[in-house]
Amino acid sequence: MGNSCSQLNDLPDEILLFIFKELNNIEVLYSLMDINKRLNKIVHDSTFTSHLSLLRHYPDHSIYPLTDSMLDRFCSKILPEIHHKIKWIKLESPSMKRILLATNYPNLYGLSLYNLDKEIAKSLVTDENLLNHTLKNQISSVIVNISKNVGRSSIDNVIKCAFTHILTVFTSIKYLNFGESLRSDQRLSFYLSPPSVISSTLLELHVSLEYFSDCLYLLDGRFNQLHTLYVYISKILSSHFSHSERIKIIKREKLPTLRCFSLNCDAYTNVYDELVLPFLHRMLNLEKL
Repeated sequence: MGNSCSQLNDLPDEILLFIFKELNNIEVLYSLMDINKRLNKIVHDSTFTSHLSLLRHYPDHSIYPLTDSMLDRFCSKILPEIHHKIKWIKLESPSMKRILLATNYPNLYGLSLYNLDKEIAKSLVTDENLLNHTLKNQISSVIVNISKNVGRSSIDNVIKCAFTHILTVFTSIKYLNFGESLRSDQRLSFYLSPPSVISSTLLELHVSLEYFSDCLYLLDGRFNQLHTLYVYISKILSSHFSHSERIKIIKREKLPTLRCFSLNCDAYTNVYDELVLPFLHRMLNLEKL
């Protein structure tokens, strides 16, 4: 390591910065922080400290915690030293609590939560030590990935719980990407129990849903400032609606705040004119479709 550092010290700062930018910033921080004053100054650049991915990605898209040695060093030394520079953190469930409790994050505004399960989602609300009042209010953007290890029998409950808790705990949330990559058997549905959550701050929502009727619940006034909605739906079937419910789709209140709407459906539907088009007509100020 000493010989490598000596060679690095022979290069100008601009070249070092260029080289380090091509590397994983977590590896850069772990390997080079506190080696010497010059390298320490370079790795404190916002390029390496503002957005942290504190997890391991594998080619099969699986996600795991950092190694124990890396996690220990980040929690005990690195995060407390750069805490004021951190704006966004990617976390996975097993190490999430330890990382969030390692220090305070005065400028953190975004969280990506991977392999989220019901207990972790619940702890965001019930564990007062995990997220202090300030952090709950300052987080404005959240990306959620549900654990693929959740059994099919409980997946619906887990997803609803996570969706509700995220929108409940982060009182200033403006952007939510919830389970965009979920499998068809892991999508959010309100078919049996309508959502109870309300947010007057949410502006943009990306969400995977089971049915078209679930989309109607999201636009029933509970997110009254929402201007961008990306929806991924498994199927659009007329059998989910009675005749009176179809009439309600047409006669429901207009959606003047919605500016951008994207609807992706896995399966072909023959009820576009009957269900989807009247729904679109409610969006008076749509700019992007």
